[in-house]
Amino acid sequence: MVLEVTERSSIDRIDDVRRRALALKERGFRIAIDDLGAGYSGLTSFATLEPDFVKLDMALIRDVHLQPMQQKLVKTVVGLCAGMGIQVIAEGVETVAERDALIDLGCDLLQGYLFGRPARTPTEAHW
Repeated sequence: MVLEVTERSSIDRIDDVRRRALALKERGFRIAIDDLGAGYSGLTSFATLEPDFVKLDMALIRDVHLQPMQQKLVKTVVGLCAGMGIQVIAEGVETVAERDALIDLGCDLLQGYLFGRPARTPTEAHW
């Protein structure tokens, strides 16, 4: 099971967050930092949570194939994460051009409407 901690919120408000995160990891949970690039605590979250995954916010992904600065940012984050054993997930992939650029930039996993839209679970479908 992967627990996602959004980068949009401050983890500073949680008492002993590092110890708590490590205790969860010892129990088999994995940690993901969600929406990296949308908030204000990205590097602090890395150091504190030691995540297994980093999910790049779709604001960094949108039109990445056309934006050299976004490409540099994604490539830098991918390199940093690779050196730390963290997998990078690109969120909000909507076009083949974005997909191809993100693969070339080294993202480990991709998600977004290009691959499938959210669907109801079987339980929700009966409501």
